[in-house]
Amino acid sequence: MAQKYRPLNSVLIKPSGPDCNLGCTYCFYLEKESLFPATNTHPMSPEIQEEMIRQVMQQSGNVVSLAWQGGEPALMGLDFYKRVIELEKKYGRNGQSVGNGFQTNGTLLNREWAKFFKQYDWLIGLSLDGPQHIHDRYRLDKGLHPTWAKVEGVAKMLLEEGVTVNAMCCITDYSADYAEELYNYYKSIGLTWMQFIPIVETDKNDTSKAASFSVSDEKYGQFLITLFDLWINDFRNGEPTTSVRHFESVFHSYVGLESPECTMMKECAPYVVVEHNGNVYSCDFFVEPRHRLGNMRQGRITDMLNSKKQDEFGKAKNLLPRKCKFCPWYTKCYGGCIKDRIKDPEDRRLPRFCLAYTMFFEHAHAKMKELAKLWQQKQADYAKHERTGGIYDASAHFSKPL
Repeated sequence: MAQKYRPLNSVLIKPSGPDCNLGCTYCFYLEKESLFPATNTHPMSPEIQEEMIRQVMQQSGNVVSLAWQGGEPALMGLDFYKRVIELEKKYGRNGQSVGNGFQTNGTLLNREWAKFFKQYDWLIGLSLDGPQHIHDRYRLDKGLHPTWAKVEGVAKMLLEEGVTVNAMCCITDYSADYAEELYNYYKSIGLTWMQFIPIVETDKNDTSKAASFSVSDEKYGQFLITLFDLWINDFRNGEPTTSVRHFESVFHSYVGLESPECTMMKECAPYVVVEHNGNVYSCDFFVEPRHRLGNMRQGRITDMLNSKKQDEFGKAKNLLPRKCKFCPWYTKCYGGCIKDRIKDPEDRRLPRFCLAYTMFFEHAHAKMKELAKLWQQKQADYAKHERTGGIYDASAHFSKPL
């Protein structure tokens, strides 16, 4: 079978490498410092910045998104990102659209940053784990000081400036018990775009098991059920009033579309990661030597995205037990993210959240089918009345991908 061609639509960039001003308990990226031992800090040079943006703009299609992550990308300073805009304009072409996402812990941002984000329509993923007792449990600075007050203040400031903000919430053993409190908290401060990320990592002191902060399969399943009911109950006139990325990603499968979230895709590898030194890797969760695709100073990013090595990485997601392939929910989750299969040795490299997804789909399936039917009717109505030439955007109410 011929290898599938992957267009260069999305690139995740680590401009400050693994450097961060926080020391969050569950962070998986701080340890990547060991890959780059030559220096204590890892800022992207102006030369690599320009070459990376040149390649992305020239090798992508009419629409491309750049996601700036870390570590903490704000460590690069605002002038670095002002130059990003200049370079995107320099190397972009007529009719080409570029979107920038910025995932941050928020502690280094001020109104000057906010005005920049607003001016250029950047989407901000803000790591705010909820109210104080949840956020400050694991999200501390390197002096073990709490960070919630600062981050909540930044969230409100960004919203005041009209910046589009997506709340990024890590679901742990502790926060999984507070689905309703989390959801209502975000709504109360104006964060109606929400992304909830289940955390599972290997215990650094006992590599035979998961770290104590990792969320269990069953707890995550109950969290999704509670959250789904809250989301549905906030619908008005058949339309969502809040955005929960997981539910909207799953919804795609109910209307015959591929999920925009790689976790729910049949194969991995729709994007690549560019580190501060120009190294290109298969995935954010697999920045390690065996998944290094090359360096963009010696090759083309799009060639690495379409390399045999990246293709094999993507297909590895299909290595699932027989029961998965015959599961009624297989085409809805495809086994979830492969990184969740390897963090707890007790999972024996099987999908970590199998029970969670089963619980969720058994609970949400009927309602999802109903929503899909309404969506399909609306699509037909648009076509009938020629309001959009017969095309309805399935992602009209979906959060922008980071």
